[in-house]
Amino acid sequence: MKTIGLIGGMSWESTASYYSAINRGIKEQLGGLHSAKLVLYSVDFAEIETLQHQGEWDKTADILSSAAQSLQAAGADFFLICTNTMHKIAHKVQSSVSIPLLHIADATAEQLVEDGISRVGLLGTKFTMEQDFYKSRLIDSFSISVDIPKPEQATKVHEVIYNELCLGKIQNSSRMAYLKIIDDLQMHGSQAVILGCTEIALLVKQADTNVPLYDTTEIHAKAAVRFALS
Repeated sequence: MKTIGLIGGMSWESTASYYSAINRGIKEQLGGLHSAKLVLYSVDFAEIETLQHQGEWDKTADILSSAAQSLQAAGADFFLICTNTMHKIAHKVQSSVSIPLLHIADATAEQLVEDGISRVGLLGTKFTMEQDFYKSRLIDSFSISVDIPKPEQATKVHEVIYNELCLGKIQNSSRMAYLKIIDDLQMHGSQAVILGCTEIALLVKQADTNVPLYDTTEIHAKAAVRFALS
C-alpha cells in the first residue's frame, strides 16, 4: 500500500470527510483491521482565506508547496490537495516536489466520462465557478461542457461556503437555496451537478434531489484509495 499525503485544513470540516472516506475505502477493499497509510498536513485556513480574497495566490502557493515538501519528507508516495479552489495553484505546488499530485478535477471528470455525462453544472467558490483553472480542465482535457449559476446565485453559493459551511454551520434555508440553484442548472441543460467545493456535500446530499450530484470529496478520496492500492 502506498502512503497517501493530504494537504488539508481548507476547511478542516471537509478534511475530516476525506480522512473518513479514505479509511473507509481501504477497509472496504482490504477488510479486517486495515486502514490507510496516510500523512496529513493541515494548514491554518484563516491565513489562506485572507490571501485568496486579496488575490495573493503566489503566497498561497508558497504555503501549500511547503506543505507538499513536508509530506514528501514524511514518506508520502503521492498527495492530494483537499479542496477544489486551491487547485488554481496546483501546478506550482506540483512543481515543488517529485511525488505526483492526484488532481481533483481529473478524478471528477473521469467519473463523469465513465457515466456518460457530457454537460455538467458546477457549484463551488466564485474562484472555482468563474475562473478558468477548473472549468478549462474539464472542457479541454475531457470535452465536458460546464454551466455555472447566474451571478446572484453564484454569490449565494460562495457566501454560504465561507460564512456557514467552513464554520460547520448547516442551515436548512441554505440547503433549499442550493437545491433551487441545482434545479435551475438542470432546467437549462445540465445533466448533472458537480459539488465543486469540498464542503458542499456537508449541506446537500443525493437524497435531497433527483439531479445526479458528483461529490468531489468522495470522488477524490476513492481515487486516492485506488492509487494507493495500485
